[in-house]
Amino acid sequence: MGKLRLRHLDPWSLTIILLTFVLFAVALFNKGFTHEVLLEAGVFLVSVKLILLTHKNSVLGETLSQRLDRIQESLSRIEDPSPNK
Repeated sequence: MGKLRLRHLDPWSLTIILLTFVLFAVALFNKGFTHEVLLEAGVFLVSVKLILLTHKNSVLGETLSQRLDRIQESLSRIEDPSPNK
């Protein structure tokens, strides 16, 4: 789980991150290092944080789905004992 699984990040999320970063860089060079740059940095960080949260939820959903599948398999083995007994 330590690796960032990029298959959970759709192309639109990557596009939003890239576009937000480009706009942040343009605003940084356009406005210079003033107090407004903190606002621009905040917008960038919020955007990235929201995308990372959706990534985390996607990974968590897949993990829960796998666990539920294993539980379902265990329950079906308990309910249907083998006829050899």
